[in-house]
Amino acid sequence: MSAKGTTLPSSQADYLSNPPPPYPPLSLRLNEQGKVVVRVLIGKDGLALDGNIAQSSGFDRLDRAALKAVMAWRYVPGTVDGQARDMWFDVPVHFKPPR
Repeated sequence: MSAKGTTLPSSQADYLSNPPPPYPPLSLRLNEQGKVVVRVLIGKDGLALDGNIAQSSGFDRLDRAALKAVMAWRYVPGTVDGQARDMWFDVPVHFKPPR
């Protein structure tokens, strides 16, 4: 008996070991911070196939760092009726300088 319905992809499974994006050094010095939302196409194999900035932080360096990291991550693929499918997924990335 297969599971019915749609399950979205995930980047949160512990075994994926997705590191947070490195904070661009110049952005740290300039105290740039914000939230970037990366829209990424997750393949059936859990790899990112395509991606773009859905919501900018307002800082190009942060946006580029988020996109680069998210495209390198591994994912649990989304499923439809128990079958893995390519699926678009929004990944929020928060940049906040350490205090």
